[in-house]
Amino acid sequence: MGIPQIMSVGTAVPPYCLRQEDIKAYVASLFRDNLHNLDRLMPVFENSLITARHLSKPLEWYAEPHTFAEANRVYEQVAFELAAEASTQAVERAGVELADIGMIMLVSSTGIATPTLDTRLIQQLGLSPHTSRLPIWGLGCAGGVTGVARAAQLAGSLQGAAVLLVAVELCSLTFQRGDYTKANLIGTSLFADGAAAAVIAVDGGGPSIIDSYSTLFPDTEDIMGWDVVEGGLKVRFSRDIPNIVRRYLPELVGRMCDRHGIGLEAVEHYVVHPGGAKVLSAYADSLDLPQAKLDHAYNVLAAYGNMSSASVLFVLERFLASAKPSNYYGLMLALGPGFSAEQVLFRW
Repeated sequence: MGIPQIMSVGTAVPPYCLRQEDIKAYVASLFRDNLHNLDRLMPVFENSLITARHLSKPLEWYAEPHTFAEANRVYEQVAFELAAEASTQAVERAGVELADIGMIMLVSSTGIATPTLDTRLIQQLGLSPHTSRLPIWGLGCAGGVTGVARAAQLAGSLQGAAVLLVAVELCSLTFQRGDYTKANLIGTSLFADGAAAAVIAVDGGGPSIIDSYSTLFPDTEDIMGWDVVEGGLKVRFSRDIPNIVRRYLPELVGRMCDRHGIGLEAVEHYVVHPGGAKVLSAYADSLDLPQAKLDHAYNVLAAYGNMSSASVLFVLERFLASAKPSNYYGLMLALGPGFSAEQVLFRW
């Protein structure tokens, strides 16, 4: 059996590109009368290292409360448009025929649709109506790496056909207008909207996916996820995440390396989910990496913010555009609800 490989990546963002400083000023006006010690908390916008983000709606839209149904209608339309754009780009870059796509895998956690968006994508892209479908919901920020791992595992069963992996997240639509908690404020300093797609096929050309490794930490459901409230999906995350990275990541990466008889020094490339500046710093500290190893992640964070599952594929896109094949090992890393950690070992 051949080796699954990442042939291409495509990306797309919504049209409303806003500077971080403008979002900060707007959020301050919304929270001013309802959050104690607001001025002490506002530096999170600068500390995030984000300069710009793309949102599905203009800022004024977020000033008004919206029902879950209203926000989800926006999700269904904008997520579809972005997913189609990213997918078209990925297929064109891969140079494959539409008939060569045997499966579409859709990863998302920021809205719901039934039928799922992949049904519309198959028709929009002109894929065969017999294309296998696998929608995956609820993986959050880990979804991009998990999607690569599952796509690689399934590509071998498609008799030479390719998997089209699509990750689309509209995090801004989960903003809760009447929630004046610190967690909601921090979320407004980080999260953004975007979509990415990748074409993965056995012996298709590109980085070879060697292995994947999933870890679920017991009794950690409160670390990251959604609380379903009247207004929709309310963010839940803990400030302990960087500490968890520092404590557990070296052991987890070591286990992955041990499975293949290599040391950490053999890993040259790092394609990591840019969940935030503190998380990236924790990656570097725990694995003793120079910041340059995470430059692509820092650059994506600065230009786009945290787009949940799609972000790591934006990092992968930049990696593919800049790294020449050298037969070195690389790691894709992400954390998500569960609380969980996902790894993919590749070679390029």
